[in-house]
Amino acid sequence: MTIQELLQTGADDATAITAPGRPALSYRGLRALVADTTAALNAAGIGRNDRVAIVLPNGPEMATCFLACASATASGPLNPAYRADEFEFYLDDLKAKALIVDQGSTSPAVAAARKLGLLVIELQVPAGAPAGQFTLSPLPAAPCALPGPAQAGDVAMVLHTSGTTSRPKRVPLSVANLCASARHIATTLQFTPADCGLNIMPLFHIHGLLAGLLAPLSAGSQVFCTPGFNALRFFKWMDEARPTWYTAVPTMHLAIATRGKHNAEVLARHALRFVRSSSSAMPPQLIAQLEQMFKAPLVESYGMTEAAHQMAANPLPPLQRKPGSVGRAAGPEVAIRGEDGALLPAGEVGEIVIRGPNVTAGYENNPKANEEAFVDGWFRTGDQGVMDAEGYISITGRLKEIINRGGEKVSPREIDEILLDHVSVAQVVVFGAPHKRLGEEVAAMVVLHEGHECSERELQQFVAARVAGYKVPKKILFVDELPKGATGKLQRIGLAQRIGLGFGSYVSGEF
Repeated sequence: MTIQELLQTGADDATAITAPGRPALSYRGLRALVADTTAALNAAGIGRNDRVAIVLPNGPEMATCFLACASATASGPLNPAYRADEFEFYLDDLKAKALIVDQGSTSPAVAAARKLGLLVIELQVPAGAPAGQFTLSPLPAAPCALPGPAQAGDVAMVLHTSGTTSRPKRVPLSVANLCASARHIATTLQFTPADCGLNIMPLFHIHGLLAGLLAPLSAGSQVFCTPGFNALRFFKWMDEARPTWYTAVPTMHLAIATRGKHNAEVLARHALRFVRSSSSAMPPQLIAQLEQMFKAPLVESYGMTEAAHQMAANPLPPLQRKPGSVGRAAGPEVAIRGEDGALLPAGEVGEIVIRGPNVTAGYENNPKANEEAFVDGWFRTGDQGVMDAEGYISITGRLKEIINRGGEKVSPREIDEILLDHVSVAQVVVFGAPHKRLGEEVAAMVVLHEGHECSERELQQFVAARVAGYKVPKKILFVDELPKGATGKLQRIGLAQRIGLGFGSYVSGEF
């Protein structure tokens, strides 16, 4: 299946894309836009597997431009907030042939693209056009080696890993990978043409592009594309979009939950079918709060870029959901692998591994990374977890995030959840900080609820009452906001180095 074929599900006159204050774009209009864009790019010599970087603000045109480029080329969505040197790195590393930006864009991506000799294409939105409708600036004619819709084995998108501890790796995802993942997500969430998703996720990230956009469109659903997450406008968008669901990361969910009590009338007007969370661990306390607020189930899913997003998910009712678990395999096969390479039985902790049609064939031009990541046909996620007898998976930590305190292993997520049970704690991130003798020591950053006061000692005693002493954070920093990445995920790896926290002698307590 091609992406153009995937977009055939929606009825011609059914709404595909909407946005705040904009007329709707029908499925007929979306399919015509994809075909017209394919023809325009082909006429400029840009075809299948050619890399096209996209730097556009969040919104309907970013959504439709991605769909059009992934349907005909190898799309490369980039974070518009990058600085000039970052754009130069990613455009060069991507081996981009062209860059698409807004008409008159002042993004540093434009200068970076011209420095690298790339074709800069301007996207124009006609006055009064439906949400997502655009044209491309006139392009120079050139022969196209591989015109037409991208085929199953062609690259549809290239994304980079986060690169928190090393140089980012290029992850090529084929048309087949994206189509398989879209179908997996649509099946899990039981999308129908009656659904409307309120998309608040950034559209340069796999979560928003697959779960927020391609999966619902594959089922003929409607997608309401916002300019990006804004907790102050979320409930106004609910009134306009009349959504049946939304997906977000935990930090976004938390911001929404804190404003729920002030928007009871909006919540009463718009009953959601479900709420979805993915991209990082969802505290069980927040799951319960949101389910009470929306009067709808919250399903936590487990995904990553290399799997074109979804790997596991909690099922919708009437099947059992297990808060704190990321659910069961939801597309690819999922197993737990021991240190000796053997697959482990239920109840034993090991590394989560996956294989299936949505999983990338391998990192691009990186044999060392592929040798480390792929073993016996399985992809190693780098996550530590356990699977119960019913197939539900619980993530016990990121292998690279596990704190090694003098040989004693501490899962940051375990301490996160304990601290979140304290009445004064609103947000927390536990991390490892360098220690001269032990190698690492446990530390934490905490955001308190508004109007609450709490001491470091009080929180340390709270944790000590529940776990062994070596797991108690030896330093707790109180902050107004936790450090987050571009997609809202908490940044645990390398946090101590970024804030300059380290421990001297454990005996003397020096820092």
